[in-house]
Amino acid sequence: MSAGYRCPVCGTRVAIETPWPWRCPRATPTDRHHVLRIEPTPEAATDFDLNPFVADRQRMAWYRFASAHGYDDASAVSLVEEVDEAVRDVDGSGFAATMVGPAPGLSDALGLDIWVKDETGNVAGSHKARHLMSILLHLLAAERAGVAPAGAVRPRLAIASCGNAALAAATLASAADWPLDVYVPADADPGVLGQIERLGAAVVPCSRQAGDAPGDPCMHQFRRAVDNGAVPFTVQGPENALCLDGGRTLGWELASALNIHGADRVFVQVGGGALATGVGDGLREAGVTVTLHAVQAEGCAPLAEAWACVQRVGVAAAPLHWSDCMQPWPTTPTSIATGILDDETYDWLGVVDALAQSDGSPVVASEADVAAAFDLAREATTIPVDATGAAGLAGVRAFRPHLRDGERVVVLFTGRARSR
Repeated sequence: MSAGYRCPVCGTRVAIETPWPWRCPRATPTDRHHVLRIEPTPEAATDFDLNPFVADRQRMAWYRFASAHGYDDASAVSLVEEVDEAVRDVDGSGFAATMVGPAPGLSDALGLDIWVKDETGNVAGSHKARHLMSILLHLLAAERAGVAPAGAVRPRLAIASCGNAALAAATLASAADWPLDVYVPADADPGVLGQIERLGAAVVPCSRQAGDAPGDPCMHQFRRAVDNGAVPFTVQGPENALCLDGGRTLGWELASALNIHGADRVFVQVGGGALATGVGDGLREAGVTVTLHAVQAEGCAPLAEAWACVQRVGVAAAPLHWSDCMQPWPTTPTSIATGILDDETYDWLGVVDALAQSDGSPVVASEADVAAAFDLAREATTIPVDATGAAGLAGVRAFRPHLRDGERVVVLFTGRARSR
């Protein structure tokens, strides 16, 4: 079996040539505590190209899958370029590397040397499309190679989100002319829902139903749809391992900058955890060592609780203690950083690995820090970031007493503020 995916919970391996390797084969509707982690490709070549899915293709799972099913290198690049052109027709922007640079206004305000990786110019205005693009490339490669399990029939895509992930999913689905259902809370922002519908996706409002387990009702309905045949077009690794593939491009880009400029710490905001997992995996695979901090708001911080549990059971044993360590947040999540209010940190194992291997830790920011960071980001930079996108900076504020004056700190500004 060629290198592909491995579940750290049960040890199951899945070959890279497997079509639609979304979930661990041992995951069931009553036992979802599994996740396929991508095994890295040693010494994979990279090319200079602004599009990360071209530049880093040989490192990526979607590319290795396509190669296993008859794609040569030129055909794989052509597929990326075709999808990117279609995305540009829908969104006005395509996939391109995002830069890391100093933020003097933030540095002066906090007495640090703060650098920002700005994702607000990404497709659909956030980093989320990076995660979803690798899923779409796998889907299209499988379809065109004639190995898609559904054959010529395109099952509907599904995602549970009412924010940046939903907008990214709707943008890519529109570009590929693939039907998408978006499962949203009953009180979701009408402005965002309107944007999703204008992109051609179907909005499915979700309310908590009698008999639902604890957790997000949108996730419950999304999972029922997937169990009935929908494709999980989502940014949670346990639901679709390929989302972690595209997330690594952010870590590789950051590693390239840190190899030149260096940094002491990186602060990454965490909702479901796929972003921090991708950044951690990318940095590690690129051989860059930097302390990573995972930031959550005090109104929803399940990762901090899980981290405390991991300190008791040990990092190596954490996968065997999923039910003990990662509990759904017990109260209604609250924060102006609405995009990180996931009831569970679904990719918590990846985040724990990244923290443990970098001598990092979770940071829980007060709501006052979240609000102050959002205000500071708007006042001290020209980046049109939203409250969720600036939440990593809230972690810097919360952790400031533990930082030396002048430390070089990197934050990710992950989402663009939107007008209704």
